[in-house]
Amino acid sequence: MSSSQSGVPEESSAAARMRASDADRDQVADRLREALAEGRITPEEHAERIDAVYNAKTYAELEPVLRDLPSAQAPRPRVELRKDAEVQAPPPDAQSPNLVAIFSGVERRGRWLVESTTNVTCVFGGADLDFRQAVLSRGEVTVNVTCVFGGLNIVVPPGVRVVASNTAIFSGNDLPEDDTTDPDAPVIRITGTLLFGGVSVKRRAVGEKGRNRDWHRERQRLHRAHRDDVRDERRELREERRERQRERRERRRRD
Repeated sequence: MSSSQSGVPEESSAAARMRASDADRDQVADRLREALAEGRITPEEHAERIDAVYNAKTYAELEPVLRDLPSAQAPRPRVELRKDAEVQAPPPDAQSPNLVAIFSGVERRGRWLVESTTNVTCVFGGADLDFRQAVLSRGEVTVNVTCVFGGLNIVVPPGVRVVASNTAIFSGNDLPEDDTTDPDAPVIRITGTLLFGGVSVKRRAVGEKGRNRDWHRERQRLHRAHRDDVRDERRELREERRERQRERRERRRRD
């Protein structure tokens, strides 16, 4: 039976068979994020539908994901993130926005809901944040970093703008250049303080491999080496000070 005989317009059928783009999938994922924040779907349903979205190849496979949600529209090529709109808090069983690595490592990757502020604390440790499959709770989110002899490695997908507003003391930020001029592009803002630490941001597509753990091991080795150098220098200064004090006491006895 042809599409005209079945009552389905040929143009609609042809459109449904068209290949969906990454922007189309991101648009649907954004609508699912809103539905999760509004309490329309559970975290389990959200995770299941997100998997379906990023496995979809055509518009026909994307359409059922939004079918039972209000104001569901067919995906369009452009992502429309609402930067100023407030979103309800995530459900109580969501992952904590606070990550701590003390003489250890911590990571957040895969499908995860990014709240308006994520706090990262690294003390002689390292943290990995992979935003490539994350769902942002709003158009601009903040990563507040406190690193002392520690390092934070961030991976973002193409089309996401990263802005650093943090304080770096004997530290540094390694950020990629913007790859988009879209004023509505999602923004990840880095704030906080680095002391003998570092933040490295890399831009990679989903599935592209990187150097996360090796980078952190090397970073921590350099931090430990620098810490040992500082400790040795302070020890030498203390010894010189004691020697001068002994010489002064000896002169007083002679006088």
